[in-house]
Amino acid sequence: MDRSGFGEMASPVIREAEVTRTARKQSAQKRVLIRASQDEIFANTTPRNQVIPRTPSSFRQPLVTPTNRSLLRQPDVFCILGTGGRSPRLTQSSGFLGNLSMVTNLDDSNWAAAFSSQRAGLFTNTEPHSVTEDVTLSAVMLREDDPGEAASMSMFSDFLQSFLKHSSTTVFDLVEEYENICSSQVNILSKIVSRATPGLQKFSKTASMLWLLQQEMVTWRLLASLYRDRIQSALEDESMFVITVLNASEKAVVEALFQRDSLVRQSQLVVDWLESIAKDEIGDFSDNIEFYAKSVYWENTLHTLKQRQLSSYIGSVRPLVTELDPDAPIRQKMPLDDLDREDEVRLLKYLFTLIRAGMTEEAQRLCKRCGQAWRAATLEGWKLYHDPNVNGGTELEHVEGNPYRCIWKISCWRMAEDELFNRYERAIYAALSGNLKQLLPVCDTWEDTVWAYFRVMVDSLVEQEIRTSVITLDETEELPREYLEANWTLEKVFEELQATDKKRVLEENQEHYHIVQKFLILGDIDGLMDEFSKWLSKSRNNLPGHLLRFMTHLILFFRTLGLQTKEEVSIEVLKTYIQLLINEKHTNLIAFYTCHLPQDLAVAQYALFLEGVTEFEQRHHCLELAKEADLDIATITKTVVENIRKKDNGEFSHHDLAPALDTGTTEEDRLKIDVIDWLVFDPSQRAEALKQGNAIMRKFLASKKHEAAKEVFVKIPQDSIAEIYNQWEEQGMESPLPAEDDNAIREHLCIRAYLVRL
Repeated sequence: MDRSGFGEMASPVIREAEVTRTARKQSAQKRVLIRASQDEIFANTTPRNQVIPRTPSSFRQPLVTPTNRSLLRQPDVFCILGTGGRSPRLTQSSGFLGNLSMVTNLDDSNWAAAFSSQRAGLFTNTEPHSVTEDVTLSAVMLREDDPGEAASMSMFSDFLQSFLKHSSTTVFDLVEEYENICSSQVNILSKIVSRATPGLQKFSKTASMLWLLQQEMVTWRLLASLYRDRIQSALEDESMFVITVLNASEKAVVEALFQRDSLVRQSQLVVDWLESIAKDEIGDFSDNIEFYAKSVYWENTLHTLKQRQLSSYIGSVRPLVTELDPDAPIRQKMPLDDLDREDEVRLLKYLFTLIRAGMTEEAQRLCKRCGQAWRAATLEGWKLYHDPNVNGGTELEHVEGNPYRCIWKISCWRMAEDELFNRYERAIYAALSGNLKQLLPVCDTWEDTVWAYFRVMVDSLVEQEIRTSVITLDETEELPREYLEANWTLEKVFEELQATDKKRVLEENQEHYHIVQKFLILGDIDGLMDEFSKWLSKSRNNLPGHLLRFMTHLILFFRTLGLQTKEEVSIEVLKTYIQLLINEKHTNLIAFYTCHLPQDLAVAQYALFLEGVTEFEQRHHCLELAKEADLDIATITKTVVENIRKKDNGEFSHHDLAPALDTGTTEEDRLKIDVIDWLVFDPSQRAEALKQGNAIMRKFLASKKHEAAKEVFVKIPQDSIAEIYNQWEEQGMESPLPAEDDNAIREHLCIRAYLVRL
């Protein structure tokens, strides 16, 4: 059917059952049940990590970071920057927010709460495993006391494996892998939460874990985006991008602005990042939205007006608009039919949701599908004007953009200010025109509010550049002075955020990951380190383990790039994380984090860990791990032995005052006996083994603990004296053994003679 107008269109029949309000709710409920069943059965068919470009190559709504930047890279940093590819992101299929058209009875506040609950949105991308395996996984996890913690335990080793696999030249590939690990874990936790019994405390913990890992995932995404650009910018001469052409177009001027101005460029990266988060949450609208039958908008109003023209009409005569052009309800100040008004409100909410997610083209397609091509056209006017034919050429080229963009923008601003329009319609045009005051009322979360500020900041800076660099005819109207002359900085955005009157935004502003995201955006590493220090001093033992893992790997990322971090804070973060790994029995991971401490601290920290390792095979394994991590094994094992040897809870008794009979071996004595094992793994430590063994036996003999002394003696390999001489000779030493080693051998032989006679 022709969508161009209504005049020749026959009056549509009254809505059939499936499109009446009641039936639509019933149909929606039925679709929810079907959708839930399908998600349960077919959740594993979604392709894993479907790649969506984070920043398109052409200008987007309304601006985009240019991608074709000429680079002056040093070879090593070029390797670090990698290919410039974007982190893959998950595409949410129909789930919690995948079919918003089913939400038919939400008022504005409830709808906003439902939409903004990213925090509850479930990602449905899954590994392509079998349904049986998926169900088994969830069934096992559901039996755990804390399913979220149990399911996420593997992330500790996954992060270390990724870190060890990548060199310093592929650091951004490493960060993308971190994001992917978090993404996979989010999928698993989403399944657990979706199958959990509501109300149980352990599943509320899992939901909290899910939110925490979602925040970590998007923080790694932000980190890669910003610091790739910052490294790239540090190597460029920004003056090379100055435009000297007098008749440069809007598009050319803005492209040059993005090339040379890191504030504008990185602010747009923040906008892109926040839109990518929203896009992950809302999913694909294409198959889920049904507003109007046969792409006719305001169909019920049209039907009523047609019926009223009939002489036989006996229905309601309530006031309605008498014309159906787009401006009629505002111009006539008359309402639409109730069903049409309900559809209109829902449509505007969807459109704002799409604009918030950076999906302007999808919003335009939705408008066309709903019979509102005129509204799709209003979303087109932001495009920057560019005529490539101005500078000559043999062939005519296509002219881009809107030559009357300024008039369009003023119109959008005025619409956003007009209280006769729906709040979401005003917000749509506020976002397009940079009207922050009218955009903020629909932004109820930290992410939404930061998006509003940064989008308006970029819009304002770009508009200022266009008005100072592009020659235009005098306009009859101007945008407000406070918009055109705004002096935006990154710091100002977060100061404004702190001054908001929205309680939820203020609370979310204090959450750990939002604080991290703030300092990453500001590029303030020292400020971030100060926050880490506050967290450790305030609640070191209560910080989530995964947050400590993130903090540790973030510090290692900064070190890899050669960025300065506060050394004392970095050390405290590493030590706290190592202690967490010790407490949680992540034995295989401890050595590789310990090696990032200063050498003396690394020795003390690893020795402290080894004191609690009692099994012989496990001790050998821990030393092998220390060797792989390039730790000073000799000093560590010596420190372990000395620490345990010096522990003595009882007072020393001279042998003349001690009981005549042999005193029994205590648990503390057993630790001192077994500690010698640390020194016999490596033949090069035999001299140290003799010295420490002598000291322990000497103490036992003084306390008349003869059996304990004999057990220590047995721990020393019989070939130890010969091994000491052999190693001395292998070093090419012709002089006698050092006096310290020679005395240890003599004392050992004397103790042996004494023990033999007992």
